[in-house]
Amino acid sequence: MKFERITVDPNVCTGKPCIRGLRFPVSRLLGLLASGETKETILKAYPYLEAGDIDEALRFAAFLAEEETVEFSR
Repeated sequence: MKFERITVDPNVCTGKPCIRGLRFPVSRLLGLLASGETKETILKAYPYLEAGDIDEALRFAAFLAEEETVEFSR
């Protein structure tokens, strides 16, 4: 899967996946969504983000979840 809006640069946020080279980590965006923020409130609070950034961050998270195997203790 190709991600055009997710960038990884060792000089930006210590190489964490970010939105379009901005110092806005994908994890921060996902955290906002997970805490109940809506797309609309995020876009209003961060006007440099675009709706496509949020959509791609969610696709990126789904991609990572598919690739990751996690073992839970019993």
